[in-house]
Amino acid sequence: MEGQKCGLVAVVGAPNAGKSTLVNALVGQKVAIVSPKAQTTRARLMGIAIEGDAQLLLVDTPGIFDPARRLDRAMVAAAWEGTSGADLIALVVDGKGGIGPKVRAVVESLKDRREKKLLILNKVDIADKPRLLGHAATLNDLAAFDETFFVSATTGDGVAELKAALAAQMPEGPWHFPADQVSDATDRMLAAEITREQLYHLLHAELPYATAVETERYTERDDGSVEIYQQILVGRTTQRAIVLGKGGSMIREIGARARAQLKILLGVEVHLYLHVKVRPDWEEDRSLYREIGLDWVD
Repeated sequence: MEGQKCGLVAVVGAPNAGKSTLVNALVGQKVAIVSPKAQTTRARLMGIAIEGDAQLLLVDTPGIFDPARRLDRAMVAAAWEGTSGADLIALVVDGKGGIGPKVRAVVESLKDRREKKLLILNKVDIADKPRLLGHAATLNDLAAFDETFFVSATTGDGVAELKAALAAQMPEGPWHFPADQVSDATDRMLAAEITREQLYHLLHAELPYATAVETERYTERDDGSVEIYQQILVGRTTQRAIVLGKGGSMIREIGARARAQLKILLGVEVHLYLHVKVRPDWEEDRSLYREIGLDWVD
């Protein structure tokens, strides 16, 4: 359509910078799961935001870190692949946490990229203001950022200004998605992510990264509701007991919270059925990587 603009924004950064929260804030609703834990995002997920005549395709990438396991390597590969073909790269930095080795490593990898680059210092609502200016100066010395923004994805401070700036940088071209679409994730993938989010929230340090969620069946009933069967994969029997909880109390709570979230997101009644399966080698299952949106890496 004449007058429209559309472009790809790669949202990158070290783990726990608040990338997913920022993408959700820019879109105006939840499209990516969030938790206080680092490395919550595993696959590339695209949030779709509208600002005036511009459609922003926001690629929420996994945090970039030094990978050890195969799953870690796949997540980091997904992060860098998410920057491929981007019209603009947005580096999100935890303004409260400061500039550590992980942040410096990401900046070093970005400094020679030819795409336009924005620096976004996040969490300004809880950060020390004088230190923020020092962080901005240091990072701009390390790489030539085109613009710097100070935002709080949680409170919304500065998000409107950032969104307008992103829209202004988008190239002319037709929108790639309908105006009412907010994500490219399938409902099947979204359902698995929402359940995994509740695992992170409820189990805290007990099972940080030792689980995966696989949607086995996703069907629509005649009454418009959806029926979802999922299996939660763990590596050991002891982990299964943690997920189940005493008398099944934990898995019931996980299911109740995930069901409530999905009802809001999908706009229909949700019948969610969870079971826990011990699969010691789940991180070596190629088909599972496809299911959760990651490419297999050697």
